[in-house]
Amino acid sequence: MLTSREKATFDFIQAYCLEYRMSPTTTEIASFLQIKSRGVVHRYIKSLEEKGLIRMIKGKWRNIEVIEQIESGAIPLLGCIAAGEPIEAINEPEVIQISSIFSGPGRYALRVKGDSMIDEGIFDGDIVICQSASTARSGQIVVALVNMQSATLKRLEWNSENTIALIPANSAYKTQIYPAHQVKIQGIFIGLLRYSK
Repeated sequence: MLTSREKATFDFIQAYCLEYRMSPTTTEIASFLQIKSRGVVHRYIKSLEEKGLIRMIKGKWRNIEVIEQIESGAIPLLGCIAAGEPIEAINEPEVIQISSIFSGPGRYALRVKGDSMIDEGIFDGDIVICQSASTARSGQIVVALVNMQSATLKRLEWNSENTIALIPANSAYKTQIYPAHQVKIQGIFIGLLRYSK
């Protein structure tokens, strides 16, 4: 069992090795952990070695070798990238467990067909990840089954007259309003996957 600081150290070492094809120095690890003492870093490294996660290679400067490979479903998060004004490139290697973000009890995926949610950044062909649910709050994007026949992905709005509005995110489509009993909530949108071709 790793302490939170040991896990942070191990995750940093894994991500650094993946990006740079060599291990970080104790100074780099200390900088990442925002501590001044390299002696503390040595303690974390020794503990990770004793737990069989890394090994120290004698006679090398960058001498840490990761034994346990990154778990299936994990990828390195290497920093931030601007999608607006350019920002300074900052490398802060971490490991993101994709499976822990998207998998779990009651989670399922659906492939999007159509363009009614494009203003929410949900496009035709995307795979949306949903949490199984039978209720939802106003403002949430939901999987709604209408009249027990057709399922749709829309933003939900509860109306005072006991009706439900299913709101698209595309001005080419109109909001659909139904009596509440005609709409069954089947899930809540939590994220999406998109593949570049």
